[in-house]
Amino acid sequence: QVQLVESGGGLVQTGGSLRLSCAASGRTFSGYNIGWFRQAPGKEREFVSVIRWTAGSTYYADSVKGRFTISRDNAKNTVDLQMNWLKPEDTAVYYCVARQGYYSGRSDLYPYWGQGTQVTVSS
Repeated sequence: QVQLVESGGGLVQTGGSLRLSCAASGRTFSGYNIGWFRQAPGKEREFVSVIRWTAGSTYYADSVKGRFTISRDNAKNTVDLQMNWLKPEDTAVYYCVARQGYYSGRSDLYPYWGQGTQVTVSS
């Protein structure tokens, strides 16, 4: 059973940085996509970024391109999201997600979700 555990959320001022980490366990992740969605209060879950575990290809939402960087550590089975130049609109619960197969930006195609970590950006 795939398990995803997030860490690294918190409170930061506009323009600041945070680094989220997702520890993945339960199987080998060759052929998987692992990444992040977020959900702000009263809004739908939103794609943020995904990395393909084997090839290392990365995908980003337009709203975070140039500010966020996703990376993986194959030895540690972790996926990190470095978030720079944070804005109040980045405030949300951030979820680590995983799926096998091709990349998708649709939340309903990801069967594995972590519990989430809160990111709050103050103005």
